[in-house]
Amino acid sequence: MTTTRTTRLRRPLLAGTTAVAAMAVTAGFMAATPEQAKAATGPRLSLVAATGSVTLTSWKEDPGVYLDLGTYLTAEGTPLELKVTRKSYKDPVTLTQTVSEGGRTRTRTLPQGTVKDFSGLPGFAEITVTDSTGKAVVSRTESFCPNNASGRIRPDAPATSKYPESCPTNPFTLGSVWGVEKGWAANTYAGSYTQPVKLAAGTYTAKVRIAKKYRDLFGIADRPATVKVTVQERSWDEGAGAGPARSAAGEHAGHGTGHTGHPMPGHEVPPAQAGAPETSGAGPSYNVGHGPLKAAPPALPWALKKQQAAARADVRAGDTAGQTDGSRRAPAFGPQTRRPTGTPSVPNVPKPDLRSLPAYGITISDGDRDVPGKDYLAFSANVWNAGPAQLVVDGFRSPGKATMDAYQYFYDARGKQVGYTPTGTMEWDPRPGHVHWHFTDFASYRLLKADKKEAVRSGKEAFCLANTDAVDYTVKNANWHPYNTDLATACGQENSLSVREVLDVGSGDTYTQDLPGQSFDITDVPNGTYYIQVLANPAKRLKETNLDNNSALRKVVLGGTPGRRTVTVPAHDLVNAN
Repeated sequence: MTTTRTTRLRRPLLAGTTAVAAMAVTAGFMAATPEQAKAATGPRLSLVAATGSVTLTSWKEDPGVYLDLGTYLTAEGTPLELKVTRKSYKDPVTLTQTVSEGGRTRTRTLPQGTVKDFSGLPGFAEITVTDSTGKAVVSRTESFCPNNASGRIRPDAPATSKYPESCPTNPFTLGSVWGVEKGWAANTYAGSYTQPVKLAAGTYTAKVRIAKKYRDLFGIADRPATVKVTVQERSWDEGAGAGPARSAAGEHAGHGTGHTGHPMPGHEVPPAQAGAPETSGAGPSYNVGHGPLKAAPPALPWALKKQQAAARADVRAGDTAGQTDGSRRAPAFGPQTRRPTGTPSVPNVPKPDLRSLPAYGITISDGDRDVPGKDYLAFSANVWNAGPAQLVVDGFRSPGKATMDAYQYFYDARGKQVGYTPTGTMEWDPRPGHVHWHFTDFASYRLLKADKKEAVRSGKEAFCLANTDAVDYTVKNANWHPYNTDLATACGQENSLSVREVLDVGSGDTYTQDLPGQSFDITDVPNGTYYIQVLANPAKRLKETNLDNNSALRKVVLGGTPGRRTVTVPAHDLVNAN
């Protein structure tokens, strides 16, 4: 149970990615070790270091070094594939391994308790750092997301990895797929989900070892990776163009090392915050320690300033077109060039199944003091698509109109469009932080009294759809590489004639309601027990496979006094996150 008071919320930050250059390795990876020979049939896994030395930066204004040491887990023979699931929020998280044997696959259930959430394998990497005298100055463990930044280790490996590009940390995630493709390597660095360590400028030796329980579980040799570390000190005042800083030895820093980072144009990100932006499992992000690699482990929305929350996602994404089940290409993401003609129809083909997650990120807000004397209940809400078909909605505009007519499209198993039906409207939102087309009536948020009668309704009723969260990538037809993972890839411009908005199978769209008019105004709401209702498809205009699972409730208890209200958020079954 959690009690909170005034913090800020934000949407997940998603950023683009480019292909990773192949990593040079020795032929030694190809031979199985005795430990691997004794293990159950599966991939041959090894820990390697991309380089024998790295230079890391400690910022004078915010001392601390992130231990991005360039160590990777490689997979040979077959991929490492793990599925993380839970039947419901009343059930624990379970972990299974998909093992390939002679062209066939089987499922291997791993010990209960190996994982407790969907963010990675806890305590996977054991890191020890010693100074020039051999004294241990750092000893820590870090989790490992197999979907971390990755790249090929040999030229004949598959050209692309079929696995998702990060691990989800939405507290209400239901299923995830983790993997290291055959002939690929995944960075063991835990990114934003580790804390920096205090190291003075100088030289150190870092030793990284895979924890014994994982060596035994996956048959990995006990061969630690050793990396020489040079720590340099820099100041934010130097700026990106100030030239390299001097280390303690008086040498210049190398290019692309540490967490110096370069902010995206128009985004003034302090250097100390530039490493591995957080995501929510659906899209990649920059891993600054090695250039534009794929995401370190992702995160659910945390506190952020009002303007960033309103913008939903500031950073641009460079995803490629998605695949369905690794084989069928998803329907084209560009809208139709003209509005549909003929008789609307709803054919008997697979349709989406919209479901709501319980609200989370719940806190009391003062509306950023925009409205003095007011108290607001802020929260994050997610509606996701359990499939087996995408939700595809196109909007068409008549010249000079401020709205578009919206149509839902239907596809057969081959991806051919076979029907459409009118489904409301889209409206242009010119407000700062929006500036895109919103689809109306996608979801509704209500604060219900203890008797489940409405007390307050959120003013948020129109939405720009984006695949921000990987909610369950184990459902049928889940797309592990959704296209529109942020607002840079969806929702059009003011001069658009048509817009396509898509919610892919397995993915959900999170909105953070922390602005006046969107969050609940509880200024005059009495203390007591309430429920936050997240309701998908409230007008039932969208055609789905099931309309009975569109609502989710989250219990909250309001307390405090005017101007100092509090909210207590009880656990939701086994999920104890506010």
